Amino acid sequence: MIAIAAVDKNWAIGNKGELLISLPEDQKGVFRKYTIESTVVFGRKTLLTFRDQKLLPKRKNVILSRNMDFEKEGAVILHSTEELDQYKAEHPEEKIFIIGGAEIYKTMLPICDEAIITYINAEFEADAYFPNLDEDDEWELVEVEPEIMSEKGVSFNVRHYKRKA
Repeated sequence: MIAIAAVDKNWAIGNKGELLISLPEDQKGVFRKYTIESTVVFGRKTLLTFRDQKLLPKRKNVILSRNMDFEKEGAVILHSTEELDQYKAEHPEEKIFIIGGAEIYKTMLPICDEAIITYINAEFEADAYFPNLDEDDEWELVEVEPEIMSEKGVSFNVRHYKRKA
């Protein structure tokens, strides 16, 4: 599995249930490029951040929720990491991306092999964080894509990490 996230200089990912900043160049040029026609796994709270709570098009949407009564038409609902493991075993051909939020990243990162991180060269007020892979001995930075200047006035680059063997 692959974790994909946008972080600021402090590895923050959100504040008060919202993204730190919406970067069209990241959402269209990076996130969409990597996740299109793949499976995306996210938590119920992350669904609340989607415009009109619409599922992501051209992707299989898998929502993790401990609420056994939770339903979302068009999505696969799973309730535990064990259920996700079973799902992966039953769908070995699917490329699976973990897309948030903070609790899901923290839980799922130990079973990811790769991470694609949009590193925003700015700092924001935040209350949700992605684990800092630069300080984690189990991860290594293997590629840094060229910097992009957003129309929002902040630059970012995409960093590719792999779990060390």
